[in-house]
Amino acid sequence: MSSITTSAIDTPLRRSVERTCDDLAILVLAVIGLIAGLTFRDYGLGWDDYTHAEYADLLLRMYGSGFKDTAALSFANLYMYGGGFDMAAALLHKIIPLDLFETRRLLGAVVGLIGLAVTWRLGRRVGGPLAGLATLLLLALCPTFYGHMFMNPKDAPFAVSMMILMLGLVRLAQEYPSPSPRTVLIVGIGAGLSIGSRILGGLALVYAAVGFVPLLLEEIHRQGAREAARRFAHVVYMLLPGLVFGYLVMGLIWPWSIMEPGNPFQALTYFSNFFEKPWKEMFGGALVSVPDMPWSYLPTLFALQLPEILLGLAAVGVVGTFMSLSRGGVPARRKTILLMLTLAATLPLVVAMVKRPALYNGIRHFIFVIPPMAVLAGAAFAWGMNWLKTNGRSWQPVAVAIFTFGLLLPLGEMIRLHPYQYTHFNHVAGTVRGATDLFMLDYWGLALKQASDGLREEIVERQEAPPRGRKWKVAVCGPQRPAQVALGPDFTIGWDANAADFAMTLGEFYCKGLTAPVMVEIKRDDVVFARVYDIRGRSISSLLAIPAP
Repeated sequence: MSSITTSAIDTPLRRSVERTCDDLAILVLAVIGLIAGLTFRDYGLGWDDYTHAEYADLLLRMYGSGFKDTAALSFANLYMYGGGFDMAAALLHKIIPLDLFETRRLLGAVVGLIGLAVTWRLGRRVGGPLAGLATLLLLALCPTFYGHMFMNPKDAPFAVSMMILMLGLVRLAQEYPSPSPRTVLIVGIGAGLSIGSRILGGLALVYAAVGFVPLLLEEIHRQGAREAARRFAHVVYMLLPGLVFGYLVMGLIWPWSIMEPGNPFQALTYFSNFFEKPWKEMFGGALVSVPDMPWSYLPTLFALQLPEILLGLAAVGVVGTFMSLSRGGVPARRKTILLMLTLAATLPLVVAMVKRPALYNGIRHFIFVIPPMAVLAGAAFAWGMNWLKTNGRSWQPVAVAIFTFGLLLPLGEMIRLHPYQYTHFNHVAGTVRGATDLFMLDYWGLALKQASDGLREEIVERQEAPPRGRKWKVAVCGPQRPAQVALGPDFTIGWDANAADFAMTLGEFYCKGLTAPVMVEIKRDDVVFARVYDIRGRSISSLLAIPAP
């Protein structure tokens, strides 16, 4: 992986290959933007959406009052997170003709598209235009990433922020010891956005500290210890304006972080321990308390939820990184870049496997490791094409065919699962059909939106009206606030099934299957995501299959 160029594909003019790859990448981004613009309304609300919208209002009220109204600095535990995405959505909502939650879905799509573009540019910088195109395709056709970018207000923006920072660090390695003003700015913005989104962004310091070791050792070998130290100090000095700017960005989107110097460390300590009342989630067919999840939780879910082609090529990229570290012919800058990417893709998972914190909601908290995986995978594909050019040109079409087939597998699943791409399980897991009895699928309850739409349509079609003097009553097993938003003002919701006209339940293990007429059923790949029952005249004690935590 030390010498990757677009000449890996045999064409008369190398420049035409570069143009072709770049043009295709821009076309892919345009197509994704068009699809996102047409479908963003399809995505429902998750458990956290309503609360995040409230947090945004409090933050904007604080800024609008000149910091006199400081309720945002003690709101739930969200004050220990940044609110940049939430504030941006609230402000955008004021100027575009969409309701607030549609605006949040649209902004999520825009942020995700920015993340795809940044990751493409990073892949291109690491391995050339072919690697950039492969990186973009691998990430865009990763159902987990694609699905989360529409509706995850914390983890998806954080993943994009981390990639901006990683782009800055790679540029810094390439330009060392004289970083350009643009690189300094990218590092500062990336650091401010990532740490301002989640304190976990501080992991980038570890990526840089360890990743730059090969480059600094070469500096000492070639320049001598004193000159190497002087050049390093010069780089730090050059970075200071960017880091100061990044600190201001962090303070803008996460104001609590700069109220006291120790607040970021307090957040780190807080999130190092489980901070809620424990509940159980389905893992491997068993109900496991989230603080007691086994070390295999993350590797198992990553292996079963990410596309096979992404996993395989990323593994090749990781192996290639460690092989390059021991080779004298590989430039130190190249070693540094690959090492930083490998740490970004693997270190958070290794730390979680060793420390075993509370783990829940699948891999959503670790979405940020998928883009660097895609970069390594894209670089590995370009390296493979380059190797085949030298050693077996006739096999290049076969490699392209395998790569294309590997991309078509998740694409087909994304189309079938829409708009629940985030629930994807690959063909090794038997898709969602094979995973439904072993793992949680729609843990954020997005299917309640489509179930709500179906209930309203069914009532209109039957020409029914609620009992005189009150609204329709719906008992909901799932997130209550999102269900209320999805149902609208003509319905009241609650947990009490005895007093309800209808019951709306997710297809998860904690919701009962009721013996009552089914009015609406939301299914994907023969798996039930949600149902609406007509329970009028029936006595139902509870919608829960297990006791509430």
